[in-house]
Amino acid sequence: MLQTHSTEQPLDLVIAGGGMAGSMLAYVLLSQNPGLKLAIVEQSSESEPSKASFDSRSIALAHGSVELLQQWGLWQDLQQSGCAIKHIHISDRGHFGKTYLNAADHQLSALGQVIEVEAIGEVLWQKLKVFTTQGRLSWFYNDAIAALKPRAELQHISLKSGAQLQSKLLVIAEGGLSPSRSLAGFELKSDDYQQHALIANIGLSDSHQHKAFERFTPTGPLALLPLTRQRYSLVWTLTPEQAAHHLNQPDHEFLAALQQAAGHRAGVFKSVGQRVVYPLSLKRATEAAHHRAVLLGNSLHNLHPIAGQGFNLAIRDIFSLSLLLQQHQADAGNYALTRAYQQARLPDMQQVILYTDSLVRLFSNSSRLMGLGRNTGLFALNLCPDLKQAVANQAMGLNSIRQLKALLTSA
Repeated sequence: MLQTHSTEQPLDLVIAGGGMAGSMLAYVLLSQNPGLKLAIVEQSSESEPSKASFDSRSIALAHGSVELLQQWGLWQDLQQSGCAIKHIHISDRGHFGKTYLNAADHQLSALGQVIEVEAIGEVLWQKLKVFTTQGRLSWFYNDAIAALKPRAELQHISLKSGAQLQSKLLVIAEGGLSPSRSLAGFELKSDDYQQHALIANIGLSDSHQHKAFERFTPTGPLALLPLTRQRYSLVWTLTPEQAAHHLNQPDHEFLAALQQAAGHRAGVFKSVGQRVVYPLSLKRATEAAHHRAVLLGNSLHNLHPIAGQGFNLAIRDIFSLSLLLQQHQADAGNYALTRAYQQARLPDMQQVILYTDSLVRLFSNSSRLMGLGRNTGLFALNLCPDLKQAVANQAMGLNSIRQLKALLTSA
């Protein structure tokens, strides 16, 4: 699958970044547009995804995102690796405020799914092989963009390997530390939360019964998401000092500390896999599109994991670009497309950022007055069905997808 030569004819798109977001975009666009030709520039060397293990990292997919994956023909191959979220329990440690979301209350079988990244990577890998064999997809592995020269009709892209590409549109999907973002002239805003996230998979003594838990503690939110094989995916927000301490604890001491922080509603924790810690910040580009260039996924928005919204937002980036490309197949990077993409993505992104950022600041505050306010709010959710429905719709991404479809089909 390795390509090292320059392309003679202009490509429709070049995607910088062949990770989960970039590969999914390539699959969706190639499957929907038979005449399309793409290239992916990927910094890592060519390798198939590793098989899922106990320690495999996972992502939460909102109900709306699962519906899109079904439409794209991906979920049929992924569903055996997913674990349904049927109940969500939200609480504030040491306070009375609690609320519950149940799939059955919304006439759904699941509010969302939790799935390991390797499972998605394996499915995308196999599907993209077909397009590579057909000559519609070229890969430039162990490579990166060195320079960009935008022209009226094309982006001229120089790679570090010396390869020269021409493309109607450049899509930058390299992740939060994207090196090509600044090359394309995009500015980034960043806010440090002064928090670290500890990530690990937790083995349970009994079944989790498809329950997810979000518990707000004095250091920040603690989330437990149900996984296959009687496991939870843990995201524990801590101070940098606490994160370093828990990272190096013996397993039995770590599990005892986690049990105390999470309580016993989530079950009895019996094992912990590899622990990883990383600093938390909010990063977002000030624009989603420039001349014949757009940002997608974590290159556009890198959020706090408090509500599991990051990859769901990326899926809506892909959905938006796919709808627009069907309307602008003759020229994938024309001004009408990039302008419409910007108008679609920035409001959605800003709404999700406001939602997640407000939760972080509200539930990481030790003020008694703030504590009373947030607990009253949690309690009120159980008494107001309309308010609870609105919160559920936000969590499931349904309103955002409906709004995007209405906006972009008229673009």
